[in-house]
Amino acid sequence: MNLPDGVVIHGREPRAGGAEWTERYRAAVMNTFGDPQRVLVRGEGCRVWDADGNRYLDLLAGIAVNALGHAHPVIVEAVTRQLQTLGHISNFFASGPQIELAERLLALLDAPGRVFFANSGTEANEAAFKATRRTGRTTIVAAEGSFHGRTMGALALTSKAAYREPFEPLPGEVRWVPYGDEDALTEAVDETVAAVILEPIQGEAGVVDPPEGYLAAARRITAEHGALLWFDEVQTGMGRTGSWFGHDNSGVRPDLVTLAKGLGGGIPIGACVALGDAGTLLGPGHHGTTFGGNPVATAAALAVIATIEDEGLLEAARNRGDQIADGLGRHPRVAAVTGAGLLRGVVLTEPRSAEVQSAALDAGLIVNAPRPDRLRLTPPLILSEDEAADAIRTLSTVLDEVMA
Repeated sequence: MNLPDGVVIHGREPRAGGAEWTERYRAAVMNTFGDPQRVLVRGEGCRVWDADGNRYLDLLAGIAVNALGHAHPVIVEAVTRQLQTLGHISNFFASGPQIELAERLLALLDAPGRVFFANSGTEANEAAFKATRRTGRTTIVAAEGSFHGRTMGALALTSKAAYREPFEPLPGEVRWVPYGDEDALTEAVDETVAAVILEPIQGEAGVVDPPEGYLAAARRITAEHGALLWFDEVQTGMGRTGSWFGHDNSGVRPDLVTLAKGLGGGIPIGACVALGDAGTLLGPGHHGTTFGGNPVATAAALAVIATIEDEGLLEAARNRGDQIADGLGRHPRVAAVTGAGLLRGVVLTEPRSAEVQSAALDAGLIVNAPRPDRLRLTPPLILSEDEAADAIRTLSTVLDEVMA
């Protein structure tokens, strides 16, 4: 069989090098992301390889997506088995994996409700946004520093002006409040507010923790005014923080929870979970999707949940997260380590995160620089103790070299 350059069969790597692939990328792929940092061709566990044969320890995991790392046999087997029976059936019909996954998510949230399946986090947020409109109110309260997606509705709720302004006017009536400011939230919420949307930990802002009691205060304030409380758990959900959901330790039950990223372990899937009475807000004809909840994606998500349970990955995420926080927190160029579990922000003493990110990549470590003074670490939940130690050593050396 004659294959084009770059086609991978059974783990074979592309024949073209990284420079050639980048040129082809520039010519064929829309320039919404700029040039790729590397062209990756293979992954196994927490490691990936690029087109030039270089190996990296992946502390980003597709931005908190690859919860079980790369090429995990459980996901491979689940997807393969499902494709051999049903791949896609549309939402005129239901499948066992779709129904089972909805039941599992409601059980993990320990509340009755209904689930709408989508293909991504921004689509899950679009579904939740539309559900809030069914309350008869149109105002949303969102937090400064938030990121909720790039479709037009989710973008309207995303804080960063550079993302929003090229596409204004955007939907909705949005009131912005400082994240973590209970007084500002109290002032912003009244009987015109449909919902308050919050991330239990802000990811795109550089892994920003809320003050103790903030989520509980948000529940109290929204309940007083008949508004919905909506937690965007796209990044914090599915074990990322060492609990199933980022809000688990708050004692709060929200009305809406949106999920994606780690839910499918690399297979695109999102979910809008509406709890209690909120589960009845969307009815027939109010929303839809062609691919959402398809058997392959939902089978993958069921496999991810089962593996997190079977392999004790919630506890592992807590342990490895503490190890990283302790190890990097002692470095003189690190002011603080934020977050929980394996969602960690490394606050630098100087705004040089982009330089650190680049140098770390050259040293074989994939990290992310969401803000000038912060790194974001979201490795797979299967990260081992030795791999975490390797990451601490490598990143510490990079910090010494870049910030000396």
